[in-house]
Amino acid sequence: MSDITTAATEVEQPGAAPEREYAASLWGDAWRQLRRNPIFLISLAWIMVVTSMAVFPKLWTSIDPRACNVSQARLPPSSEHWFGTSIVGCDYYAHAIYGARQSLIIAVASTVGVVVLGGLLGMLAAFYGRWTDTLISRLVDIFLGVPFLLGAVVFLTVLKIRNVWTVALVLILLGWTTIARIMRGGVLSTKTQDYVQAARALGGSNSRLMFKHILPNAIAPVVVYSTILLGSFVAIEATLTFLGVGLQAPAITWGVMITQHEVYFLQLPGLLLFPAGLLFFTVLAFILMGDALRDALDPRLR
Repeated sequence: MSDITTAATEVEQPGAAPEREYAASLWGDAWRQLRRNPIFLISLAWIMVVTSMAVFPKLWTSIDPRACNVSQARLPPSSEHWFGTSIVGCDYYAHAIYGARQSLIIAVASTVGVVVLGGLLGMLAAFYGRWTDTLISRLVDIFLGVPFLLGAVVFLTVLKIRNVWTVALVLILLGWTTIARIMRGGVLSTKTQDYVQAARALGGSNSRLMFKHILPNAIAPVVVYSTILLGSFVAIEATLTFLGVGLQAPAITWGVMITQHEVYFLQLPGLLLFPAGLLFFTVLAFILMGDALRDALDPRLR
């Protein structure tokens, strides 16, 4: 069961065209369900659009976001400046495009770090049990006792350097616990399966058992949660910036745009609504994608 793959074989019937019959596979069945799910496809399309903004911003605009003219500050949207201009005369559409980059870098770096750290500790705790499980579980309890947002504010206030990597490091430090618990539960239910016991009886090493047989069958809940976590970290980055402990100008992020222009909402609501709208739809897309993955990867919901 550990090395389940999607195989396709042709079955010919007299007088009928050949049909393709697919072997059962958790990930194969999930993908066949996801590609028929309009919510998943729309969410995926939006995330791809935002990712292209972050990776290839010049595909979306040729304007330098730092080319500002104070005499043209706070202009309303027009054919020349689609989203208007900022309080210092920068093209606001260019800021919105380039603002996706650092927000996504923080979200991706934080999620990868959380999955690696929490997943490894959770797997070690469940696989070895006894004092290893006790030690890691108590460590999880200690970190869970620190309120996430308050802890992030305190750590970032103490740090003198606030950039993409320091913010991501703080988010990893405070955010790995849930992944550890999810992975621990998955490994506990998987390591007692017959195919794992058979591999152990055949002389499989602990590392082979964990990474070859257990991990592929315990990773699905982690994938679902990490997808939702991506959106959460995008929102958290903007929240920390709004509170004054995240990235600050001249950095260009949606959080910085919201922070700098929220006082102008009544005069020029677009200065707040454009970055807030991009932030909202990006977070929503990750959450909806995570929900769709959860439904597709849980056979009981089919």
